[in-house]
Amino acid sequence: MPRYLVTIEYDGTPFVGWQRQDNGLSVQTVMERAADALEEGAHEVYGAGRTDSGVHALAMTAHVDFHKSWPDDVVRDALNHHLRPHPVAVLSAQRVSDEFHARFSAVKRGYIYRLIDRRAPLALDAGRAWQVRVTLDADAMNMAAQSLVGTHDFTTFRDAQCQADSPVKSIDAIRVERDGECITLKVEAISFLHRQIRSITGSLVEVGRGRWSVEDFRDALGAADRTRCGPVAPPDGLYLAFVNYPPALLESP
Repeated sequence: MPRYLVTIEYDGTPFVGWQRQDNGLSVQTVMERAADALEEGAHEVYGAGRTDSGVHALAMTAHVDFHKSWPDDVVRDALNHHLRPHPVAVLSAQRVSDEFHARFSAVKRGYIYRLIDRRAPLALDAGRAWQVRVTLDADAMNMAAQSLVGTHDFTTFRDAQCQADSPVKSIDAIRVERDGECITLKVEAISFLHRQIRSITGSLVEVGRGRWSVEDFRDALGAADRTRCGPVAPPDGLYLAFVNYPPALLESP
């Protein structure tokens, strides 16, 4: 069965998250309905990971198997036709090796979190960024964030409902950057714990507000204690930015 890698952009606001659930509409569900409409039968769309309710994607990746071999552009355009009117767009589709798996073949994932620190309400970015109504010290936030690089026990920044076998994860790179009134957290790793980035972001905002020092943040990480986490950031500002794979698995068979 021909396997296709699809790269997907979506606004997570109206969805219960990526994963199919009983309590509302998911991105996975609308993708599978679109695949079923393209080719008769039931299709399962496997995502590179799960995003929570309200979390967005600039480039979620997934794979789906079809019975017939279709041109890449036909898959992209037909899926987009059947996805209407949902705020989901297939940016690209490409035939890949049968050994490719959207989740298990990934070698790196990147997320961004967008904050806007201004008093005036958000018009264009409402639901797409976390508004903090005080000026944040982005340099202090970035300094604190560097303590996360490498392998650590991330229990402090792990949701209580996380199902991962271990709280130990490795972060490859993390940066906090300001551009005008927008502050962006960029983080890269092979995988993440449940709500890890939102937990980290909320605690970094405590540093930016001046409520925590850089050393307070480092101590919270070292404590490996969930009660030491700051307020968890809302989903509005979180975006899955990219997923990387070994080039050999992306070659057309």
